[in-house]
Amino acid sequence: MPAEIRVPALGESVVEATVGKWLKQVGDAVAPGDPLVSLETDKVDMEVAAEEAGVLVRVDKNSGDTVAVGEVLGSLSGGGVDHGRSGNGAQPQSVATAVVPPPPVTAPSAPATAPSGPTPAPGIQATPVARRLASEERIDLAGLQGSGPGGRITKQDVSAARGAPAPGAPPSPLDLPAASRDGREERVRLSRRRQTIARRLVEAQHTAAMLTTFNEVDMSAIMEVRKRRKDGFKERHGVGLGFMSFFTKASIGALKAYPRLNAEIQGDEIVIKHYYDIGIAVGLDEGLVVPVVRDADRKSFAQIEREIAALAGRARGNTLTLGDLEGGTFTITNGGVYGSLLSTPILNTPQVGILGMHKIEERPIAAGGQVVIRPMMYLALSYDHRIVDGSEAVRFLVRIKELLEDPEALLLEG
Repeated sequence: MPAEIRVPALGESVVEATVGKWLKQVGDAVAPGDPLVSLETDKVDMEVAAEEAGVLVRVDKNSGDTVAVGEVLGSLSGGGVDHGRSGNGAQPQSVATAVVPPPPVTAPSAPATAPSGPTPAPGIQATPVARRLASEERIDLAGLQGSGPGGRITKQDVSAARGAPAPGAPPSPLDLPAASRDGREERVRLSRRRQTIARRLVEAQHTAAMLTTFNEVDMSAIMEVRKRRKDGFKERHGVGLGFMSFFTKASIGALKAYPRLNAEIQGDEIVIKHYYDIGIAVGLDEGLVVPVVRDADRKSFAQIEREIAALAGRARGNTLTLGDLEGGTFTITNGGVYGSLLSTPILNTPQVGILGMHKIEERPIAAGGQVVIRPMMYLALSYDHRIVDGSEAVRFLVRIKELLEDPEALLLEG
């Protein structure tokens, strides 16, 4: 009997994913542990591997389909290679019309007063996500034509029905084939990660009273320390002495002095955290991720540099785990690596503070009654004004400036 390939548990609070790319085609022989298909979740991408040897005989979910935990993605057979496979990874004609019922889904109990949408007939084939969306939008599944395997109704079918134009209405220009627009536009599906980033950024703007304050820091002292110490540091510790360890240490010193920046709001309470899990934003082609350096206050400069390098490497190699991304009490983002001179970072909710670093640029400043040229960096602190007062935020940023401009104080703070 064929072995079903199901969506595995995706991690805490993650209940659905988007099918990315099938790494095997129908008819391919696989060994235990071979990756079969990639899944995109809100936080990380992952691969579903074969649990036993066999041949991929059926693909039930295609790229772009939304799937829930436990849903069947396809199946493996222990038989020989299926020579009737299609060349593009699609189902063979002999199984393309097969109807595979969705696995039983136990719905959470709902209040008696919860509104209910149309109840689909038992014979209608639809994904659990499509059924839930149809219920929320009060759309009758019986009137929809499914585009999934075997005519199954997908989330996309329900979404299309929700925004469908009235009968007889002229087509929208966006509904016309690309060729009819002279090839001047391109449609690219938003990845699940990009959708999540978009949603969280909008939520941050809607739920927090966000404000940004600015300052500037003279980087001369830190650059001098790095110049003198970088060769010996790398020889002893096997990692370069970058700016991020200095900024992480300075942020921790300021967080200790102003603990409301290391807190979050839960209901009508402020949860002040006396541990320092610092998120370090890493920019990738498919969007920003923020892996977390745990207990950064207990780590040395070398340990922080090694951990940041390892997390950034895993982010670029798409091997971050949910554990690498969950939590975090404060975030640092460095737009300066892209040349940004000044910006207003958006909060990584539920955190209430984020520090923005920027490009180091030589500028004339007044020092000791003279105009001198110094390597300067603008700093930006965005904060949640609901629990952080403006004076507190300004003093927090001044404290970071003081620690960065006096590395000895920074070492004593650590």
